[in-house]
Amino acid sequence: MENPRPSGHPGRVLIRDATPGDWPSIWPFFHAIVAAGETFTFPTDLTRDQGRDWWLLPAPDRTVVAQDDAGVVLGTAKMNRNHSGNASHIASASYMVDPAHAGQGVGRALCEHTMEWARTAGYRAMQFNAVVETNVRATKLYQSLGFDVLGTIPEGFRHPTRGYVGLHIMHRAL
Repeated sequence: MENPRPSGHPGRVLIRDATPGDWPSIWPFFHAIVAAGETFTFPTDLTRDQGRDWWLLPAPDRTVVAQDDAGVVLGTAKMNRNHSGNASHIASASYMVDPAHAGQGVGRALCEHTMEWARTAGYRAMQFNAVVETNVRATKLYQSLGFDVLGTIPEGFRHPTRGYVGLHIMHRAL
């Protein structure tokens, strides 16, 4: 799936299934984002192998990468069912964009891709369980794509510099 980049950014964003061979390209920014401890609820000391096992999901779930025309990995997303059993009709997803490529439409392209995947797979909605309220850029992106903040868990996240901040639960019908 190709998505045009915003004006002023040459080339296109190609989104394709991730392979184990993509992990060396994903790991540097994955590690930096997770270790910073500002936006993900993952342990900040995840090893390379643990990170790979947490991020590269087997079918029926899916992990993708976004790359530019030259094949450079710009970001990645993983998508999966949010719960099992009688709640398995709600999808979820997580996104990471290499900070060197932030603000170029990569996150939006990944979000749109995961929403289309969820629709095609028969999910009725998408829910994000833990959007850190200080991650304003992500919250605004999700809201621009139709997600609502259903609620915020007060002090649900220990931010490394801002202390205890809220965790949004966000939802959108598909």
